[in-house]
Amino acid sequence: MEIFILAFFALGYLVLAGADIGVGMTLPYLGRSAAERREVIAAIAPFFLGNEVWLVATGGVLVGLFPELEGELLSGNYTLVVTLLLAWVVRDMGLWLRGRLPGSGWQTFWDGAVVAGSWGLALSWGLLLSHVLLGMEGPVAVLPALVLAALFATHGLTFAALRLRGVLRERAAVLSGGAGHGSSVGPGVDVRTYALTSAALLTVGTLAGLQLPLHPGPAGSFLVPVILVLIPPLVAAQGWVWWTFRHRVTGPSYL
Repeated sequence: MEIFILAFFALGYLVLAGADIGVGMTLPYLGRSAAERREVIAAIAPFFLGNEVWLVATGGVLVGLFPELEGELLSGNYTLVVTLLLAWVVRDMGLWLRGRLPGSGWQTFWDGAVVAGSWGLALSWGLLLSHVLLGMEGPVAVLPALVLAALFATHGLTFAALRLRGVLRERAAVLSGGAGHGSSVGPGVDVRTYALTSAALLTVGTLAGLQLPLHPGPAGSFLVPVILVLIPPLVAAQGWVWWTFRHRVTGPSYL
């Protein structure tokens, strides 16, 4: 049961947060003016904080249920983990601060932070999974990391195609597999492309997980029931957010 709980949170993070990471990575392509970039960011604004809860939960499960694995991952990949956390902070700072003061220079700087932080997150996860999945270290590990980063970017574009409209949606649809052009195209095409990239991320995450030494610690008898009680409210809250913001973006958000 402990393994299924860890997989649930880790894979959930990859799919959900992978979308807003990918949108941040492709922000310069999707939004070519300040107004367009603000509308693109509005596509992820209702979701990114909730998506980060899945990473926090994954970390908590590692510490509580898999202390041996948590120690190995941190001690063997300390630099990568620190880089990942710094990229996370930079990305979130960019999202929160970009609209706090007027002026194109201020917004452009923090938009750059969103892009840099998003790429930092994607490449850090790519290098970490390269090490775990393929046992690769050093410069050669950059190659599979770039492949995973491209998958994150494509996943973000499929999510953007679901959320945006007009020319912004057309840009996202072109790079997500030619999902069609124009607002008249039904949402089913965008849903299918999003499901495809989600399945790809689930596959990568599952393959990486199969390579890990998954030996649960002694705290499972106490923590597992607690976590199982918390999962339904978490899923319900996530579902409520998705249902509330299921429609395409019609303008800028609070960010």
